[in-house]
Amino acid sequence: MSALIVFAKRPVPGCVKTRLTPPFLPEEAAELYRRMLLDILAKTGQMADIDRFVFFEQGDGSREYFATLVSDGEVYSQEGDGLGDRMAGAFRTVFGLGYDRVAIIGTDSPDLPAAFIGRAYGLLDDSGVDAVFGPSDDGGYYLLAMKRFQPELFTGIPWSTGEVLERSLERSTVAGIATALLPVWHDIDTAADLLRPELADPANGAPLTREFILRHPPHTPASPDRR
Repeated sequence: MSALIVFAKRPVPGCVKTRLTPPFLPEEAAELYRRMLLDILAKTGQMADIDRFVFFEQGDGSREYFATLVSDGEVYSQEGDGLGDRMAGAFRTVFGLGYDRVAIIGTDSPDLPAAFIGRAYGLLDDSGVDAVFGPSDDGGYYLLAMKRFQPELFTGIPWSTGEVLERSLERSTVAGIATALLPVWHDIDTAADLLRPELADPANGAPLTREFILRHPPHTPASPDRR
């Protein structure tokens, strides 16, 4: 059985997409994140033969918010002190439910082709592959998939830096974890990222994100009347 973990936050102004403020107002950045989240949920909710679980970052009203977006059985809170601990906890939880192929993504790549996610599970069918990484062009990764829990991949990693993927692959080699790589993709972290041509391609989905970009050109400073 295959499962997909989506790590997400409630779109609270000032708490999400802070690297986009400026040029955007905190309310605008939160609206962009809300759209990215909805695009990811719409895309992953349509994937056949994959059960999805949303793990939300804890905060006031977060459980209630996500319960309105997905069925209650799919919603869990992230547990742990840091990103590595929270990711490890999510994998442990889902593997504990009996799944034998589990992947995790975030919400920073709303235009991520669904085919990439499907390919990760296909690569895990190879007996010589234990884990699959989806490299992002900032040195991190947009996806990690495993056929069994590998705790070594969540310790000793400098999270939120450009060394995440490199160090993760090093840890894999030392631990004897055979890895495979998906095509490189990108995150939306800065205003410059909103100019990527892939975001304008309807074939990649993300219609709500694309609509925001068209209405709020990233090269134009935000103004209070655009709330």
